[in-house]
Amino acid sequence: MSRPAVIFDRDGVINLSPGPGYVLRWEDFHFSPGIIEALTLCRKRGYALVLATSQQGVGKKLMSQADLDHIHEQMQARLRRDHAEFDAIHACTCLKNEPGCTCRKPSAEMILRATSDLDLDLTRSLLVGDADRDIEMGQNAGVPVTIRIESENPHQVTATHTLPDTLGLATLLERLL
Repeated sequence: MSRPAVIFDRDGVINLSPGPGYVLRWEDFHFSPGIIEALTLCRKRGYALVLATSQQGVGKKLMSQADLDHIHEQMQARLRRDHAEFDAIHACTCLKNEPGCTCRKPSAEMILRATSDLDLDLTRSLLVGDADRDIEMGQNAGVPVTIRIESENPHQVTATHTLPDTLGLATLLERLL
């Protein structure tokens, strides 16, 4: 039987935004306040956890795929202690204007791949992101509930819910899940 998921963006949601740069090493990765509690709640309520992230630092050759994999392995190891690890991690490492890229947000491809791999029910799923491209990705995949974490990114796309930061995310999710 299909289960619902909560799909998360990474930088600015799971971890503190690195600003205009990139998280290139595990030492530069810092979990956002309250995010582990939110992930744990999702898991306890029976939701799959999916990470859908754009990481063009790999495409720009600022880091290798192995560097990105190491960051995600360390993140998963830390989350595992709280039973809050992701069921799937999908990363688009393409450059912004790379011809032939089909996975870059706002494309729904990363979500659709996770849906196929994990047998997800997107009609009962949620998405949490901090940029228009995240919210649009969820909408393009048919995810009915989108949550925007406010950021420096200007936005024109309306999310279902908006929070000033990740501190109140678990409280909102308690009501929605």
